[in-house]
Amino acid sequence: MKGLSDFLAGLSLGEDAAAAAAAAATHDRLLPDEKEFQYAAKTNNLEIMEKLVKKKVNINAVNIMKRTALHFAVAGSHFSTVDFLLHHKARVDIADKHGLTAIHLAAWSGNLDIMRMLVKAGADQMAKNQDGMNVLHFAAQNNNVKIVDYFIQDLRLNELNKPDKKGRKPFLLAAEKGHIDMINSLISLKMFTSEKDQEGNTALHLAAKNGHSEVVEILLNQWEEINKLNEHNNNALHIATQNGHISLVTFLIGKNIDLVTKPEQKNSPLHIAVINNHLSVVNSLLDANHDINCLDQRQQTPLHLAADLGNVELVELLLKAGCDLKIADKQGKTALAVASRSNHALIVDMVIKAERFYTRKQEHLGSTDESSDFRLSFKQDHSMQTKQIRSSLWNLAYNQLKPQEWKKLALFWQFTDEQIKAIEEQWTGKKSYKEHGHRMLLIWLHGVLLAHQNPVKHIFEDLVNAGFPHLAEKIRAESSTDMDSRKCVIS
Repeated sequence: MKGLSDFLAGLSLGEDAAAAAAAAATHDRLLPDEKEFQYAAKTNNLEIMEKLVKKKVNINAVNIMKRTALHFAVAGSHFSTVDFLLHHKARVDIADKHGLTAIHLAAWSGNLDIMRMLVKAGADQMAKNQDGMNVLHFAAQNNNVKIVDYFIQDLRLNELNKPDKKGRKPFLLAAEKGHIDMINSLISLKMFTSEKDQEGNTALHLAAKNGHSEVVEILLNQWEEINKLNEHNNNALHIATQNGHISLVTFLIGKNIDLVTKPEQKNSPLHIAVINNHLSVVNSLLDANHDINCLDQRQQTPLHLAADLGNVELVELLLKAGCDLKIADKQGKTALAVASRSNHALIVDMVIKAERFYTRKQEHLGSTDESSDFRLSFKQDHSMQTKQIRSSLWNLAYNQLKPQEWKKLALFWQFTDEQIKAIEEQWTGKKSYKEHGHRMLLIWLHGVLLAHQNPVKHIFEDLVNAGFPHLAEKIRAESSTDMDSRKCVIS
């Protein structure tokens, strides 16, 4: 199709630009009169064409792309120009550099009157371009139903219904483009096919690739193989997911397409959605009860992938959905370790917040202190309600805690060794302990706020109990002017 796209791009140029381009591209092939004749055919200028014919111009002259005036006239659907050329014995079967003849261009443009003229003039109805495409392929790809009807019903050329060099029959091309009228017409003409192309794609796979939901629905009414895999072991859901077609994903889920990954498949739909950063698709799959902890061939969960990519929004979504944080991949790494290895400090902190939150939730099953009306989040807190306490914690970390003291506090607050290691792995240097301590304190604050506890009261008591009474007093002094901090809530 590259030849056709180049051809059409040339036709869409403005007249001056087209003339300049034609002059530049054909200087070594056409004579001046021949250049002018081709340009007149392209612009439907019969007056100039008649004048040049009287001067005995070669109407079949080819440019550097081996295109004649007839190519340009047919592609532009210039009926009167085509008629003029045919009456002056223009050759109808000259193929350009890409194997395109006038009859292919007529099938693409959909001009049935011009097509009939070409057939009457003896055009080769079975002609193929270099990609093995004939008139049915071109007509199907551009939704020209009348052209297909003409060749199949009037001329009875059913033998045109053949695959091109990619193994695609006209029906597959129509599905790929999403042409509903053409699909319905080909079905009525008994040209529906469940055959695959050379990449193992059926019409369903090709329609799914481009998000053509209506075509997919029509196809499924004809064929029940919704879970059929292509050569890459992807079904329609995998393909729609990869391309982010949320409406089609939702439709396929409603049709009970299989959400369970087969052994031969590298990734589940959820893995694919995460890899391609399709947040809405991830939501849709989770709403359909897709296994949030499914494993790919590296034994990684979707959270592993999101953590490795450093995608805050996807990590947030998966954490809030309650994914298993303890699963280790083939290398023995949890999602926390993967985020730490990839130097995604924000993700590391989010995962630790989630680990601590769900651990506490499990320990307090049945209690009433966990409110259901707050908006759960594991992202960084930038709310005005917590500005004062966050400022105090920053001052504590950067100006008061000495090296290794943040770890002492972390152990007091029951941070695990893995969590401490993950924090410490980021920003290594002589003064990096300040940043490590600050992050640890903000993670602690997150848990206190989710429990609807007073952070000022807790930080004072915990500093005393952990062996830092002098720091506790400084915190109390800093916070004495901000009594509203008792009302801090998670944003």
